[in-house]
Amino acid sequence: MNKAFVKESDGDDDDLEFGLPPIPAGTKNYMTPAGHARMKAELLDLIDNARPEVVRIVSWAASNGDRSENGDYIYGKRRLREIDRRIRFLTKRLDQAEIVDPSVHHGRDQIFFGATVTYQNQAGEEHTVTIVGIDELDPLHGKISWISPVARALTKAHDGESVTLMTPAGLDELDILNVTYPAPE
Repeated sequence: MNKAFVKESDGDDDDLEFGLPPIPAGTKNYMTPAGHARMKAELLDLIDNARPEVVRIVSWAASNGDRSENGDYIYGKRRLREIDRRIRFLTKRLDQAEIVDPSVHHGRDQIFFGATVTYQNQAGEEHTVTIVGIDELDPLHGKISWISPVARALTKAHDGESVTLMTPAGLDELDILNVTYPAPE
């Protein structure tokens, strides 16, 4: 297929493509040591295992002759672009990473990056969240980004205090029930 008909971007839109919010201007990419280790392991796996395997398949498929209707070749090249895009994304995010160890706050009751917080909203619902980096975000498992509205409302508050959160439905009062940090290793 002619490249003129293929929509491929050379831009810096890797953040949007992976569904992650861009790092806010003027801030650092805060990350826990565990999150940094996971991203680094993924990057090394892509470089050492996934990419060489796809290159081997593409090379084999290219040696079979006509590439225009060769599914292995076409799919392999597409997969190679996806892997390369993910490698660029991970490299960029890891280069910008500022590793923050939340265990330095172990035993404190004030909320900072890395805190696990249990709070209750006005409806009486209890929630437990851990404030992590943008790249570690996993809301289904209670990990929220430090730039999220809930994390921003909770940050710097103490155990037992109440904070106000602006939601689309209006103001909500959050009562902080418990603040914990991981123990130092």
